[in-house]
Amino acid sequence: MGETVRRRMMLKGTVVSDKMDKSVVVQVERLEKHPLYQKFVRRRTKLLAHDETNNCKMGDKVVIVESRPMSRKKRWRVKEVLKRSEEEP
Repeated sequence: MGETVRRRMMLKGTVVSDKMDKSVVVQVERLEKHPLYQKFVRRRTKLLAHDETNNCKMGDKVVIVESRPMSRKKRWRVKEVLKRSEEEP
């Protein structure tokens, strides 16, 4: 009948840690306007994301999508890798 379909939130960020198994830490940057000074301030948030194939490496630019809770802190999934990091060992 009147079902509502909720769109999942998507964010772009940079992988800052890939030391865990099937998990990565993604740093997402956003601009906020300061309430008093009206200047744009850069804010950063670190989010844990699920990486099923252990595909992501540090420095990769990725798209993460909102998902069900997979652990205490992990509520995002890696959807795709936009750009690989330059450093290759």
